[in-house]
Amino acid sequence: MVSTSLEARPRIGETEKLTINLGVVDLGKIDLLVQEGFYSNRTDLIRTAIRNQLSVHGEEVKRTVARRTLVLGLQDFARADLERALATGQMLHIQVVGLARIANDVSPELARATIQSVEVLGAFHVSAAVREALADRIL
Repeated sequence: MVSTSLEARPRIGETEKLTINLGVVDLGKIDLLVQEGFYSNRTDLIRTAIRNQLSVHGEEVKRTVARRTLVLGLQDFARADLERALATGQMLHIQVVGLARIANDVSPELARATIQSVEVLGAFHVSAAVREALADRIL
């Protein structure tokens, strides 16, 4: 198996690095298509293939997001958001397909007092201390 790394560098928070393992024959076919000018590089081909598959399954993704009441895209939680939840006695259930971020100024104690559960399909950006405080609540 050959390991190839996918790396894109648009804006921070919009992409995540993904590493995949491919057989040498598949990798050779990718390199051939790149060499023949169909794609600018390996990453371009792999990103295009992933987008095509996500498009094929797009309706199912939409139905599942709606059925499971997930937020699709980016969801930010500022300290003020969690303080409002604490003041009203509300416990948050974070359910995101994409990127969920909890501000760096949120203390582990505030996070535990206001976040009941976390389910993120994608990326969850949070301080190490808050991640540790919520470890038993992250699905």
